[in-house]
Amino acid sequence: MSYDERITIRTSTAADAVGLARLAALDSAEIPCGRMLIAEVDGSMRAAMPLDGGRPIADPFAESAHVLELLEVHARALTPAASQRKRIRKRATRVGDSLPAESVPVTSSL
Repeated sequence: MSYDERITIRTSTAADAVGLARLAALDSAEIPCGRMLIAEVDGSMRAAMPLDGGRPIADPFAESAHVLELLEVHARALTPAASQRKRIRKRATRVGDSLPAESVPVTSSL
């Protein structure tokens, strides 16, 4: 990592197909599909992360751990609604569960 490198994080476009194929070949991975975040370092594609939760790919011949971390943070920031929907579904499946004692409303008929 160089302190003067320029890192750009952006969403993928159709024009990235060739670069993604090259990156996947370098990483010995399948070419990812769907919406992705792309990380470019000094104008060169260094890593990509599918927004659907698939496996990220990166150039194994260049320092990329810090770039993958940035992609993870950005991906989480772009998909909070999906994470919230998962939490709501989990709660909805537990509707039949009993409430903890401290959550049970107490009523008095005195």
